[in-house]
Parts: sequence; C-alpha cells; structure tokens
Amino acid sequence: MTIQRRQFLTSLGLTTLATQLQPLTAQGQLSLGTILKPPRLQIGDTVGLIAPAGIVDKQDVETAQQNIADLGLKVKLGKHILDRYGYLAGKDRDRAFDLNAMFADQSVKAIIAMRGGWGCNRILPLLNYPIIRSHAKILLGYSDITSLLLAINAKSRVITFHGPVATSTWNQFTLDYVQRILFAGEAVTMQNPTNNEVQFSPIAPGKAKGKLVGGNLSVLAAMLGSPYLPAWNQSILFLEEIGEDVYRVDRMLTQLKNAGILNRIAGLIFGQCTNCSLGDEPNFTLMQVLQDHILPLNIPAWYGAAIGHIKDKFTMPVGVNVEINAIAGTIQMLESAVD
Repeated sequence: MTIQRRQFLTSLGLTTLATQLQPLTAQGQLSLGTILKPPRLQIGDTVGLIAPAGIVDKQDVETAQQNIADLGLKVKLGKHILDRYGYLAGKDRDRAFDLNAMFADQSVKAIIAMRGGWGCNRILPLLNYPIIRSHAKILLGYSDITSLLLAINAKSRVITFHGPVATSTWNQFTLDYVQRILFAGEAVTMQNPTNNEVQFSPIAPGKAKGKLVGGNLSVLAAMLGSPYLPAWNQSILFLEEIGEDVYRVDRMLTQLKNAGILNRIAGLIFGQCTNCSLGDEPNFTLMQVLQDHILPLNIPAWYGAAIGHIKDKFTMPVGVNVEINAIAGTIQMLESAVD
C-alpha cells in the first residue's frame, strides 16, 4: 500500500480497514472475483444522502428527507451536502469524502445522490474502490450520477442502480420499481407506463440477452478513454439524454461507434431524449440518427423506455443480466439485483 493511499485512508478514519484491503494489480485494477450484489433494503434502514455533483440547498435536502422517510427509511446526511464551490456542491475532495465515508459507514445501508448536474467525473480518481467493494451497498441515481454507477461497477465490481435521485418525483410508478427491485429483491420485467410521457418506437426487432450497462449519453461519452468503464461485450446498452440538439446526439453516438462500443453490444435501448430539438435546418430527426447508427448493427433496439429525465422511471440495475424484447419494449431481469 502506498504512503499516499494510507494517508488518504487515515484522513477518513479508516486506518484499520486499510490493512484489510486487497492489493492493486500492476495495471491499477483490483484483484476482483465475481460481481457483488449489495444487500437489499429493509424498512427502518438508514440511507445516506450525498451531493456528488451540482449544488443543493436546504429546501432540496428537506424534500429529499421527506421522500426517503416516506419509504420507511432513516436518513444520514453527508458532511458536505450543503457545500458550494462554484457550480459544484463542494470541492472535489469533499464530495469524494462524503461518498467514501458513506460506503465505509456500517450504519448506512444504501446511498442516494441528491441530484445530477455536473461534477461526478471529477471525483472518480478520489474514490476508494477497495472500500466500496468491501462494503458493497446500494448506490442510486441518474444523469451525472452515471459516472459513479459505471466506475463503481467497473472498478469495485458491485451492482449499481440507475434510478431516481433523492429530489426526483417519487410517484407510484417510480416507487413500485424501487420497492420491488431494491427492497423485495424481485427479478422484474420492466414495461412502460400507460401514459403519453413515454412514446415507444421500435428500431430493430428481436430479443437479446446480456449484462445491462448504460446511463446518460453525454456523461458516458465524456468517460471514453478513461479506466472507469465496464466491459461492453454482449452487453445491453441503455441510454438517455436531455437538452441536446439532434446533431449532438449523432456526434456522441458516433463517438461510441468509433470507440468500438456499439459493435460489441447485443442490444440497445434509448430511453428518452427529453427536450432534444432539431436545431438548425436542414436536419435529421432523432429516429433517423438512431436508425443510421443502430440498423447496421443487426441487434434488437428501440426508442422510448421509462429511463431518463422524466417523472416515471425504471430502476435499472447496472451489471445485472437481462433479456430484452424490442417488439414488446420490455426489459426482463434474469436475476435479482440484491442479496
């Protein structure tokens, strides 16, 4: 163990744990076995709330505390949850401290991010992946939280969860998936709500099985070339986006293609591209762009799933094996995501 790493652990009050951690390999990756499923939530458990990205205020925290209390859970706040540093919820080291401390805290059974925004990519080198693996627990969020979900899945080999943040709209649809997946440990089949918020549009028919991986498209694109991404072979890639012109979606999908990701996946789900405009004319529609990129892959795919910046949200377990049906628009979990 390096001196710098031991000093960092000591600053968290984790010196004892430091002696129990697995060493890193020469490539800087952990010597890890199979992927871990975190323990399921139970009524009365304590959930840690952190702000790893954008700024939150007291009203945000109060709303989040009520949302979590309504689930029958207790709340523990991150030490730096109300910090401000420019447009970030505190300095990088402090936001990373809160996440590391919540994983190390034996009284905390799950961690929920307050909100997205921007900033999670900045703290990836500061996370203690051995401690996260040795204290596997539920981590829930979406949007910019994609960085944490993918990095922890890749480097700590722990199932993570793309779903509501603490300040999301915890309506019955969203709550149902949280309770069934994170509390009951069900292997559910996810299907869109019967409303007009999510418009299902098949791109290429078929069924496929694979490991579920994905998140926000622009965050994922910004992580390319880093050591914080999981393997893509035969995975089911899910994506979502907000506020991007169609040409930018095209640019980011091209980036995934040129990075060799799209030709490795077994299936693709594009959830919602919320407020994604055509931009200046002439232009392609979003569906034309998706077809251009996906049809040559000969894999099942569709647009329009309850994933992203919308009220009704699935809880997507990153790293769990699923089977998708691109004609029915369903995502069937083939195993529980929690122990």
